[in-house]
Amino acid sequence: MTTDTPVAWLLIIPKVPAEPSRHRVAVWRELRRVGAVPAAAGVWTVPDLPAFTEALPTVRRLAQRGGGTLAVLTAASHGEDDVVLLRDAFIAARDDEWQEFIADCGKFSDEIDREIAKEKFTFGELEEEEQSLDRLRRWHRDLRRRNVIELEVAATATQQLEDVTEKLAGFAELVFAANLR
Repeated sequence: MTTDTPVAWLLIIPKVPAEPSRHRVAVWRELRRVGAVPAAAGVWTVPDLPAFTEALPTVRRLAQRGGGTLAVLTAASHGEDDVVLLRDAFIAARDDEWQEFIADCGKFSDEIDREIAKEKFTFGELEEEEQSLDRLRRWHRDLRRRNVIELEVAATATQQLEDVTEKLAGFAELVFAANLR
């Protein structure tokens, strides 16, 4: 879907007592994990699509466990620009996530460069870097799941992941060459 594709939006209103705070925080964390973005004080929004709505029963259970409630409402627009506010907030949040991912790919690439410069060609270091790449892959998968509006930055991020995957493969070759002489 593109930024111009019409999509229905949901407003999510959790009401959870402030104390103990762990319940409120659990609701907020789950909403962030699934890709919800704040629309106003105490109100979150997501597109009305399965990638987002499938997690709402979990959010509801977390709210209820903390003695609270969760209201999920379909947003109806009374003017063309009303839902644009929701869409723009959603796009901005996704763009920020992709930019952070790209920055982490850069840090990962720099780390491999440092290990090569130090000639730290150990299996332990290779395993550590493979775990870091696995984390990037999981993160990328989660971002792709939430990427229901096609953003150019997503393609850039995918290319960054491919580049660091290749760089790690080159590092692995150096590790094996240094240890299997």
